[in-house]
Amino acid sequence: MSPAASTPAASTLAVEAPAWFISDLHLTPGMPRTLAAFERVLERAAEQARTLFILGDFFEFWIGDEESEAPFPRAVAAALARLAARGVPVYLMHGNRDFLLGPRFAREAGATLLPDPTVIDCAGHRVVLTHGDMLCTNDTRYMRFRHWTRKPWIQRLFLALPLSWRLGIARKLRSDSEAGRQRPGPPRDYGDVAPAAVAALLRDSGTAAMVHGHTHRPARHDEPHGLRWVLTDWDLDGPHPRAAALQLDAEGFRELPQLD
Repeated sequence: MSPAASTPAASTLAVEAPAWFISDLHLTPGMPRTLAAFERVLERAAEQARTLFILGDFFEFWIGDEESEAPFPRAVAAALARLAARGVPVYLMHGNRDFLLGPRFAREAGATLLPDPTVIDCAGHRVVLTHGDMLCTNDTRYMRFRHWTRKPWIQRLFLALPLSWRLGIARKLRSDSEAGRQRPGPPRDYGDVAPAAVAALLRDSGTAAMVHGHTHRPARHDEPHGLRWVLTDWDLDGPHPRAAALQLDAEGFRELPQLD
């Protein structure tokens, strides 16, 4: 078994309630119903939320901030910017698919990039947020991949490749992902978090609640060291429609009705 994930020291981010949390939308032009649902959620958030957190894998892939020039990412950024302009702060966290999402997109979206993990204080609740892949420490192969791909010099090497090469890599990965999404049967079984990593993150962050995505196993877990909420992935274009958000306010957490 690999060692539990550690938590870097970080200041607490104070945000207004209600706060909404979503993750794993995997936005791509090939999923128009999912995009439409996301745009409707932003309209609702403008009226009902005071903060929006997107906890990683917002896009199916992100190969560099040159993508901000393409029509699809520009439309997504504009939708987020409209929400931010209405006074709802938007916070973006990297996922394992879009860890190259950079300051240019964040600026155009009116959003703030968050480190993973981040501790927030909302309506008197202290919560640690993470995409969730850092908790899958029993998957040693993936953790090695994550270790190397988060190194700035590795990222610089990839971003130095011609855009056509990076697009080719992304299209191949996207094709493989799309084939899996359309396959009959239940959604793909993603690796789950390691209990020791969950305990370490709750302990080291000094929190009693956690919210994450990544595993595509939406549920509430009463862990020995605190509460853990797992967000659902979004897919309204495949055979198993799903899209939902989690809200935090003075009364605590509650799941919002399916957002379709």
